[in-house]
Amino acid sequence: MKVRSLVAALLGSAAMTAPVMADTLREALIGAYETNPNLTAARENQRATNEGVPLAKANGRPTANVQPTYFENVLQSSGSSVTQARGVTVNGTISAPLYAGGGVKNAVRAAENRVEGGFASLRGSESAIFSAVVGTYMDVIRDESIVELNRAQVGVLSVNLEATRDRFEIGDLTRTDVAQSEARLALATSNLETARANLIRSKETYIQLVGREPGRLEAPPPLPNLPEAPDSAVNVALESNPDLIAARENREAAGFDRRAANASRLPTVSVFSSGGYNNALGSISSNIPGFRATNSATSAQIGVRGTLPLYQGGRPAAQIRQAQARLGQAQELEIAAEREVIAQTRASYASWRASQGVITASERAVSANELSLEGTRAENSVGNRTVLDILNAEQELLNSKVQLVAARRNAYVAGFTLLAAMGRAEARDLGLEGGPLYDPVADYERVEGAWNDWSSRADPVTASTRTVDTPAQTADIEPLPEYKRKQ
Repeated sequence: MKVRSLVAALLGSAAMTAPVMADTLREALIGAYETNPNLTAARENQRATNEGVPLAKANGRPTANVQPTYFENVLQSSGSSVTQARGVTVNGTISAPLYAGGGVKNAVRAAENRVEGGFASLRGSESAIFSAVVGTYMDVIRDESIVELNRAQVGVLSVNLEATRDRFEIGDLTRTDVAQSEARLALATSNLETARANLIRSKETYIQLVGREPGRLEAPPPLPNLPEAPDSAVNVALESNPDLIAARENREAAGFDRRAANASRLPTVSVFSSGGYNNALGSISSNIPGFRATNSATSAQIGVRGTLPLYQGGRPAAQIRQAQARLGQAQELEIAAEREVIAQTRASYASWRASQGVITASERAVSANELSLEGTRAENSVGNRTVLDILNAEQELLNSKVQLVAARRNAYVAGFTLLAAMGRAEARDLGLEGGPLYDPVADYERVEGAWNDWSSRADPVTASTRTVDTPAQTADIEPLPEYKRKQ
């Protein structure tokens, strides 16, 4: 399947290991899939949606009840010739609907469509969580790079300031040159602190989504199966986007609700059987000479009962109008979802392609600024360039490097967002080694035909992990292992 091929290419770059902190995108996605509370809550919501089908089917099944009663007659007429002090009655009824105006059938179909819509919504939840994880994963990588760049810039400007002061002491430079160097160092220090704060924020967001703090994150693998043109991306999205599929299923369900509403003013027919047992517990007494009362009796009935509604206070008409309005709402929301999918897909495609261009331009800018800085320093050594020229060249080089880092992050996130819009970024068929995947269809099939009043499952146990024990994040960056530095 398309999703399986996506995951094989996207996540197959590293095997699952057992470190506490994730180092690869694969591990981050597994952590979110298994422990993210929004995703585990979505699965519980799907289980609740599944129960709509047996609830609807229950209205078309037989019902049986028994009503035992014990009573004491505390006040009786003094003129009665026969009195009963107490008694026990047991009445039982079994009934089964034969015809309900199509209400049960259409309610079941509506519930089944909502289950299908729930499957799609769950896919959408997985896709949204995965997109968020990819985004924050790339944010951490970007912000770590920016912190390192700004830290290096502070180091360079500190050396520049010392050299400028030395040259000022011997009269080679002016006080203005020193002030310019001091100002640039102060600005670089400020930018470093901002970058450190951004990194801490990205790490905390990572913990929120994945459930554990990040280690030294590796570069993600290339994204597969990205479309060649926006129209082809839209065509795939219109068929596979989970939010659009959910909207279609909800519209279908609303149509069946509209049909079911008609049943409220149609006749119903049911078959029934009832029986009763009465026992006076020997408490019957009589003033009639020679009369011997029977203290127990049984009865039984079987028949067909029809109900023809004549007037219900306007309830059926209101129910039909309400169902019609909700059908109209579902139809409009389907079109709204389609519009959103088209816009999101086209915008994501444009962002992805634009980011590719920004990467190319930024790489050229970095190369050019490196040459410019080298030339400016050489020219300064012979008096053709000022200290300010060197400071400007260093700042332009830093800006181009930061822009390149941001462009790479934006390109990857835009590409994954495009795949998500196309319905190719959820975990419905992921072959992850982290454990068995949640199968919503199997969960539904377990309850679809359930009829036993006493069948149930164990109360749920929290599957998501808490992050209260994770330490507050810092902007310290874990160094690469020795084997990584040699690569």
